[in-house]
Amino acid sequence: MHKGWADPLCTPTLLSLYPGPRYLRAVATFRLQGSRVLAVTMTGDAVKAKNGSMVAYDGQMAFKKMSGGGEGLRGMVTRRLTGEQMEVMEVRGQGTCWFADRASEINLVHLHGEKLWVEASNLLCADAGLRTGTTFTGLRGGASGNGLFTTTVEGTGQAAIMSDGPATVLRVTPQYPLSVDPGAYVAHQGNLQQHLQSGVTFRTLLGEGGGEAFQIRFEGDGLVYVQPSERNTVGGDV
Repeated sequence: MHKGWADPLCTPTLLSLYPGPRYLRAVATFRLQGSRVLAVTMTGDAVKAKNGSMVAYDGQMAFKKMSGGGEGLRGMVTRRLTGEQMEVMEVRGQGTCWFADRASEINLVHLHGEKLWVEASNLLCADAGLRTGTTFTGLRGGASGNGLFTTTVEGTGQAAIMSDGPATVLRVTPQYPLSVDPGAYVAHQGNLQQHLQSGVTFRTLLGEGGGEAFQIRFEGDGLVYVQPSERNTVGGDV
C-alpha cells in the first residue's frame, strides 16, 4: 500500500497513476463506496460539490449554494458569457457526506499542483482548497464555430469526476497522439494541446463512415478520460 494512503478503503485507481510527487492527503477524505457513490469524511473542513448531489450524511453538516461555480461574481459573469454551466454547493462539517448523481460512475483524480480540464457536468466534488475556473481550449462546434469552454480544477488535492459508464484513461505521448470523439470526452490533464480535426471523408458523405464529423486531437504528454457513451454535440451532428 502506498504510504500516503492511511485508509484501507482508499486504494489508488488507474486515475491516480499520472506521474508526480507523492500525494499528501487533504483533511477531507474521499473514498468510493461501489463505483457510483462518493463518501467524503470531513473534520470541520469543506468540499465543493455539484448542487443537489448529496444523497445522505451523518454528523453535523452545513450546505451553502455558491455562485459562479464557486468563483464568486467574476466567475458567474464569465460562465454566463462562455455558456459553461456549473452549479456548486459548499458542504462543511463534521462527519461523512455521501454524493452521487444519476447513478453515474465516479472516478477519483489526485492532483499534485497540476490542472485538470473537465466538462462542468462531469465534475461531482472537489477539495475546497482546489481552485476552479473557466478556460477556452479550442473549437468544438465545427461548422458553427462554437468555442470550447471548459472548467478547470487546479492545485493539490482530490477531485471526483463522473462518466456515463466506466471511464477509460488513455495515455498521450509525443509519439502517440490521440483523437477523441467530442461526445465521449470527459476530462484531461498534463501538458496537452488540443486541435479540432475533421473526420469527414468520402465514405462519410456516402453514409458509410463512422458518423463522426469532427474529433478532438490531443498532442503532448498527459492523460485523457473518455466515457463509453456519447453526449450530443454540434460537431457530431454536422
